[in-house]
Amino acid sequence: MTGIIAGAAMAQDQKETKTDPKEWDKKVKTELDLTADQVTKYDAISLEYSGKMDAIMKDANLTKEVQKEKKMALKKEKQTRLFEFFTPEQQTKYTEMMDKRKATKPKET
Repeated sequence: MTGIIAGAAMAQDQKETKTDPKEWDKKVKTELDLTADQVTKYDAISLEYSGKMDAIMKDANLTKEVQKEKKMALKKEKQTRLFEFFTPEQQTKYTEMMDKRKATKPKET
C-alpha cells in the first residue's frame, strides 16, 4: 500500500513541477532580484525564445529527436544571452534554479 501512495505522490510532484512559463519568469525575476532594466531585457529575450520554441514544436517535418536537439540548443543560446546582463551572483543562482528545475522535471519521451 505504501508503494502505491509513494507512486501517487511522485506522480503528483511531477505534475506540479511542470512550471507555467509565466510563473517561471516571475520566479526568476524575484529570486534573482532583477533590476528594472534587467526585467525589460529578460522579458524581450523570453518572448523571442518562446516564439522560436513554438516554431520548433509546430514543425511537423522534425523528428522528436531533432526537436529535442534544437530545443536544447535554443536553451543554451538563451542562457548565453541572459548571462550577458546577469551579474555573476545572478548567473550562479540562475544555474542552480535551472539544475533544480531539470532534476524535478518529468523526462520527455
